[in-house]
Amino acid sequence: MAPASPIEDYAAIGDGHTVALVARTGSIDWLCMPRFDSPSCFARLLGDPDDSHWSLTVTDAEATVERQYVDDTNVLETTWTTPSGRVRVTDFMPIRDRRADIVRRVEGLSGSVSLRHELVIRFDYGRVRPWVHRMTAFDDEVIVAVAGPDKVVLGGPRLPRSVVDGRHEDEFEVSAGDSLDFTLTWLPSHRDVPQPLDIDHRLELTRAIQRKWAIDCEYDGPFRGPVLRSLLTLHGLTHEDTGGIVAAPTTSLPEDFGGERNWDYRYSWLRDAALTVEAVVGTKSADRAAPWRDWLLRAVAGDPEDLQVMYTVDGGRHLPEQELDHLTGYAGSRPVRIGNAAVDQRQTDVVGEVIHALATARNAGLEETPDTWSLQRKLVDQLAETWQEPDHGIWEIRGPKRHFTHSQVMVWVAFDRMVDAVERHGLDGPVDRWREIRDEVRDQIMQKGVDAARGCFTQHYDTTEVDASLLLMSTVGFVAGDDPLMLATIEAVEHDLLRDGLVLRYRTDTGVDGLSGDEHPFLACSFWLVAAYARAGRVDDAQRLMERLVGLCNDVGLLSEEYDVGAHRMAGNFPQAYSHLTLVQAARALHAVTGADLAR
Repeated sequence: MAPASPIEDYAAIGDGHTVALVARTGSIDWLCMPRFDSPSCFARLLGDPDDSHWSLTVTDAEATVERQYVDDTNVLETTWTTPSGRVRVTDFMPIRDRRADIVRRVEGLSGSVSLRHELVIRFDYGRVRPWVHRMTAFDDEVIVAVAGPDKVVLGGPRLPRSVVDGRHEDEFEVSAGDSLDFTLTWLPSHRDVPQPLDIDHRLELTRAIQRKWAIDCEYDGPFRGPVLRSLLTLHGLTHEDTGGIVAAPTTSLPEDFGGERNWDYRYSWLRDAALTVEAVVGTKSADRAAPWRDWLLRAVAGDPEDLQVMYTVDGGRHLPEQELDHLTGYAGSRPVRIGNAAVDQRQTDVVGEVIHALATARNAGLEETPDTWSLQRKLVDQLAETWQEPDHGIWEIRGPKRHFTHSQVMVWVAFDRMVDAVERHGLDGPVDRWREIRDEVRDQIMQKGVDAARGCFTQHYDTTEVDASLLLMSTVGFVAGDDPLMLATIEAVEHDLLRDGLVLRYRTDTGVDGLSGDEHPFLACSFWLVAAYARAGRVDDAQRLMERLVGLCNDVGLLSEEYDVGAHRMAGNFPQAYSHLTLVQAARALHAVTGADLAR
């Protein structure tokens, strides 16, 4: 069956621990409780229209809908206009205490509007049907759903009375001046139903905290609005307690509709998290990097040989990949996966990304500690012994290991930043050895990672193919933006990887990734091209591409992982940290070369 809504029709609300996806229809179709990487209680996104969800929507088919986030926060307002009246629903997740809540405030603005209320609860990705019953708590009737470790409580002034095969349903009228607050609360099943929320207080507190994050933004360059929304999105993907940053709050939204390229992104990749820190530090206080740095110390503690490319949000190491056969998949895209087998891959570039992020924070003023410096030394000591081994690369290739050029460039970055730490900040380390390795890596890349015929860098040492990750070589300082090798690499990417003006990661028909099917342009790669254009002096090209990419954001400013240019729709997991952090980096690259506020 068709999914509940197109990917671009969703907005995200969160509480610093998890995220719910709310469709334009008013249906919450995806929610994992209590954490990003917990099993879902709403899974309609990956199933069919009858799967678990919580919907509050108007019944009039002629209704029009407008949405917005309120005052630079992640509080969502949806306004429906019908021939008979207007109604507004405010959705938010209050800042967390010992429970997790979603609040849906329904307000009549004019006339009278009929709303339909539906609730279908299924725990464990839809596999577990709970015991559902009504009870009175604190003088109010509530609906309680319990199964195993999970308990969900629905409260509100008008609870669904009709129950059909586990679906709670109701229809009611909302007139001008009416205000109805509905709450859905998750808590461990052994705990009692909690007291009702002080909703006005929690709404104002949530808005104040999120507004402060926006107010503290120090970026005042081009595309400030999209940059600010991206920073708020990245903030929403950061676990408030642990500092872990997830790549996306979803799993298995397909890169290839109907195909097998469906992955679970609800974990903290060292690479993505490091790049997020770099993006945030460039627009806010360096202290913003401290929680992630503390998470990193805990997650990678121990032998550097045991370093993983990703972890759970609390630094856990076990992410076994499984397939959920009972879910039909988004747009019939199967398998639906939870966990991620890439956790066992070798991705050499990750150490470089981590060292670079820590260097960025250090250069911005975040004080180094003995523990953080010791960690970096141990990571590069291990890298010094293993850097010449092939790996799976930045794209988590499931084919044979290769000597990917981008991976080797990030090795160079790791040792270059360690040399800089000694020379600029006076930190202690074997700087002569680090310089020697850095220079050896560079020489090897220049010998083996260049296509002599085209004069450009190559995807890996055994091919003349190019890869979008090569666009980062000027960003990280390996070559200048206008170096002939960089200019030729940009031209090769334009020739080989552009699809209707947007950038593919690589050509899948080479078979390098070991997977069937194709994929769509990867939005982060297109933002990389913006930055590469800017550094190459092609400012007009950079501006035009940036305007187009920002125009791909949905009505509330969110981006997915990829974009289907033929069907004009989003693809891949959503909202995607990589897309938003590279939007920030691209805007900063434009600002660096223009020094002025351009459009938007």
